[in-house]
Amino acid sequence: MNFKLLLQLSVFGVIMAFGTISLIPENIEPVFWVLIFIFCAVVIAKACPGKYFWHGFVLSFINSVWITIVHTIFYDNYLPHHPNMGSFELGRHPRLMLILMAPVFGIMFGLIQGLFAFAASKLVKKN
Repeated sequence: MNFKLLLQLSVFGVIMAFGTISLIPENIEPVFWVLIFIFCAVVIAKACPGKYFWHGFVLSFINSVWITIVHTIFYDNYLPHHPNMGSFELGRHPRLMLILMAPVFGIMFGLIQGLFAFAASKLVKKN
């Protein structure tokens, strides 16, 4: 597992975490994520010797940690720009729900990023 590469690629997660607080609207956020997923998948496919799916999966899980930390700390600024996230409160403290849901989102998006990385490994040439 190339953890150095994964930490470098996870900078996109940090950038998106801060960007989604108030700069990137909720309705166009998925476009940014798709572009990031594609870019990271190609980099993983070119730079890693194997285990492409797992590299993608772990990358998204690392991203979910960064995103959860930033969104939890800046929750009061984050929520007005993402009102749908308020529906996850379910009677609990909203920051706690962000923390509890982070592994679920990490796994869900990890599966997607893993599939992107696996597909890219079949489509791109290695360095």
